[in-house]
Amino acid sequence: MNTILIVDDEEDIVSMLQDYFLYNGYHVLTATSGREAISKAAKEPDLILLDINMPDIDGLQVCSRIREFVVCPILFLTARVEDSDKVRGFASGGDDYVIKPFSLSELGARVAAHLRREQRRNERSKVFLDDDLTIDYTQRRLYWQETEIMLAKKEFEIIELLSEHAGQIFSKDRIYEIVWGYDSEGDASVVAEHIRRIRAKLTQMGARQYVETVWGVGYRWTK
Repeated sequence: MNTILIVDDEEDIVSMLQDYFLYNGYHVLTATSGREAISKAAKEPDLILLDINMPDIDGLQVCSRIREFVVCPILFLTARVEDSDKVRGFASGGDDYVIKPFSLSELGARVAAHLRREQRRNERSKVFLDDDLTIDYTQRRLYWQETEIMLAKKEFEIIELLSEHAGQIFSKDRIYEIVWGYDSEGDASVVAEHIRRIRAKLTQMGARQYVETVWGVGYRWTK
């Protein structure tokens, strides 16, 4: 049984979502504040629905603070639709946006799709790319000479995609479609920022650059 953490300061929304997901066979945790959300996230839910507009700690800050120890998908619930808000949300470690008002059936389908992707990823085994770099697809971790490189969720997923198709070129739009999802509300421009951070982390560890830019086309993992 999958566990979902629902975070919203409007108790009627929390109650409605709780009833819906309980009825559909999920175990549900709830929180009505940012502080409570951070505490409940330690229970390792399989997915988090996180409202952005909360009075104590907003959802973007909550996401940034829990992303270091939470690897599950985080879906923002928000009425915001500006591109700048979406970029901030993805940069903080979010995986998707659900715009209010939303239909419960659409939300349920999107949650199920994220959980299916997580299950497929968790079935993979550890893969060693070369003598120094290790990608553990099961634990979703990257190591350089046995030292872990800390990655945000989307950073790892970009590495996962490119490394599994080494030598193949992916455009920014294609990476965005695969990693963020076809129905996401964001913009492919966030891909370049995530790749910039991946490269910076590899450089800091003394690793070579595995992600190559193919100018005017996209990116590929060098063999």
